Amino acid sequence: MKNTISHRVADFLKNFPPFNVMGQKDIETLSEQVTIIYKEKDSIVFSETDEPHSHFYVVHKGAVALKKGADKRIMDMCDEGDIFGLRPLMALENYKMSARAHEESILYAIPIDIFKPYARKNIEVGNFLLESFASNTRNPYSKSHRGKLYDEAPDPLPIVPNTQVLDLQRVQYSKKLVSCSPGTSVKSIAKKMTEKNVGAMLVVKDKMPIGIITDKDLRNNIVSGKYPITTKASEIMISPVITYDKNLTITQAQMAMMKSNISHLCITKDGTPNSKAIGILSKHDVMVALGNNPAVLIKAIKRSKKIKSIKRIRKSVTHLLQDYLDQNIPLTLTTKIISELNDACVKQIIKLSLAEMPDKPPVNFAWLALGSQGRSEQLLQTDQDNALVFDNVPEEKLMETTDYFLKLAKIVNKGLFDIGYDYCPAEMMASNPSWCLSLEEWKKTIAQWIINPGTDEVLLSSIFFDYNITYGDASLVNQLSEHIFETTKKYPIFYLHLASGALQNPSPTGFFRQLLVEQDGEHKDTFDLKRRALMPLTDAARVLILSHSVKSINSTAERFEKLAELEPNNEEIFMACSYATRALLKFRTKQGLLHNDSGRYIAIDKLTKEERIKLKRTFKTIKEIQELVSIRFKVTNLLR
Repeated sequence: MKNTISHRVADFLKNFPPFNVMGQKDIETLSEQVTIIYKEKDSIVFSETDEPHSHFYVVHKGAVALKKGADKRIMDMCDEGDIFGLRPLMALENYKMSARAHEESILYAIPIDIFKPYARKNIEVGNFLLESFASNTRNPYSKSHRGKLYDEAPDPLPIVPNTQVLDLQRVQYSKKLVSCSPGTSVKSIAKKMTEKNVGAMLVVKDKMPIGIITDKDLRNNIVSGKYPITTKASEIMISPVITYDKNLTITQAQMAMMKSNISHLCITKDGTPNSKAIGILSKHDVMVALGNNPAVLIKAIKRSKKIKSIKRIRKSVTHLLQDYLDQNIPLTLTTKIISELNDACVKQIIKLSLAEMPDKPPVNFAWLALGSQGRSEQLLQTDQDNALVFDNVPEEKLMETTDYFLKLAKIVNKGLFDIGYDYCPAEMMASNPSWCLSLEEWKKTIAQWIINPGTDEVLLSSIFFDYNITYGDASLVNQLSEHIFETTKKYPIFYLHLASGALQNPSPTGFFRQLLVEQDGEHKDTFDLKRRALMPLTDAARVLILSHSVKSINSTAERFEKLAELEPNNEEIFMACSYATRALLKFRTKQGLLHNDSGRYIAIDKLTKEERIKLKRTFKTIKEIQELVSIRFKVTNLLR
C-alpha cells in the first residue's frame, strides 16, 4: 500500500535543491523517513548553543528566522524550500544561532544519518549542502566556516575543458628566466642568449620587467650596423613589456601575440608590469592548431574593412560566450577572452574611422573605455561609455585640435552603435566635448572632481576612474593615472566622498521576503541586479584600490584579489567579494542572453529556487564589504 504522505513529501522535495538532482527512487526512499513538524508563530525550533538535533530542516510552508547573539539580530530568513540547521551534519558541534518560526510553519525534518549516504555518493548534493551551510555563517564564501560533510570536506571538482575548448587550458611557460639589467651591453646579452639557447632576453629593474630584447631586435639593430655592439640594453629594448599572469590560456596567448604583433609575453606575479617577473612565453611554446576558436575571430576582426563585417563577427562572439557558459568554463577565462575580442572590435572601428578622416591626427591621442568595458566586465552588448585624451597643444591650436578629435569620435561612436553598442543615455562618450579633452584639460577636470567633490563629481569620477586604454598612446594614460594618484594623496578627503558614494546602494539582504524591487517606471516590480548587487562591490573595490595607489588592475574581481594580497588580515572578505562579483556577473550574463537584453533587471517570480539561493549568498558579502568601507573611511550616518 502506498504511503501517500511520504509521496507528497517527495513531490515537494524534488522541486528544490539539492533534492532536485537526486534520483526519484532515492527521494521516495528518503521521504519515508521524514518527520513533519508543525510550529506556531514565535515557537522555537532550536536555540543558540543547543546540542545538535538528529535532523536538519526544510521549510514546507511559512518562514523561519535564524537569529544570533544577545540582541537576537536576524541573520537569515528561510522560506519555502529553504534548508537550515545543517551544523550537526557539517561540524558536529552545538548550534551557533537560534531558529524561530517567524510565522505559522510546517517543517520537514530530514534524518542526518539516513541522508549522509546520499550526499556522499552525489557530489552535487554534497557541494550544495556545503555552500548552504556557509551561507548561514557570517561570510558565505568563507573557507574556515564551511565545516565538514565527510571526514574531510571534498574540494570542488576541477573543471576540465572538453575537446571543444582545449585551447582554454593554461599555457605552459618557461620559468627559467634569462634576464639582464638596463645597463648590460648588447654583446653580453647576445653571448648569454647563445649560451642559454633562448630567443629573448628580459630586461628587469628591481625584478620587474621594463623591456625585452629578441633575436629579431639584435638583427635589426646590431647586425644591421644601426647600433654598435657596446650599446646598452636600455637603448634597443622594446618597452613596455606585454605582461600576463600565470593563468594565461593558450587562446589568450595567441590573441595577445596577434594583437600586438609580438613573439614573446612576460608572465608576472599579478599580471601587470608592476610586479615580479616569473616566466616568459614564446610563440614556440604555443603549439595549438588554429581551428574554430577566438584566435580565428580576432584575425577576422583585424582583416575587416567594413563595419558590417565587424557586426557579423560580433554576433559570433555572442555565440562563443553562450558556448562557454553552457560548458561551464570558468568566468575568469571567459571574461578575459570576450573582453579581448570586444577590444579588438573597438580598435578596428577606430582604425576604419581614422581612414575616413581627411587628415592624420594632429597629435598623439588615446581612446579610453570606461565603466564596465574599462573593467573588462562588459560581456553583453550594453551602452557605450568612452573618452578621448590627446596630447597638449598651444592655446591657439586647441580649438582646431579638439574639433578634429570630436569629428573622429563621432564616427567611432556611430561605428560602435552600428555593431550593437547603444549610445550612452547620459552622453558619456568621446563625441561629447566634455569627454574629449587634451591631457592638461583632463588633469584640470579630474583635479576639480577630487578637490571639490559633490554628488555629480563623485558620480563622474566613479565612472571615469575605471578607464582602460583601447587604442593609442599609452604614455598619455600613464600620465593621467599618475595625476589621479598624486591629487588624491594631496586631498585624502576625496576618499571619504568616494566611499560615501560606494555606500548609496545598501546590501539587499533578505530581499526575497522584503521584495526590494523597482517601485515604478518601465522596470516596475523587477530587481535591479546592477544597482543593488554589482555596483556596491564595484564601488567598494574602486575606492579601496585607489587608496592603495594601484594602477593597471581594473577588473573588480581582480582588484579584490590584489587587495587580499595587500591586506592579508582582510584576505577572506576580499576573496569572498571576488567570488561574489564573478557569481553575479555570470548570473547577469546568463539572464541577458536568455532574455536578449542587458540582464540588469530580473523578474523575481521567474527565478528558480536555486537561482534565488545563489543570489542570496552574495548579499552577506556585500554587507560585510560595505561595513569595512564605512569603518575604513569613517563614513557615518549611512546604511540606515
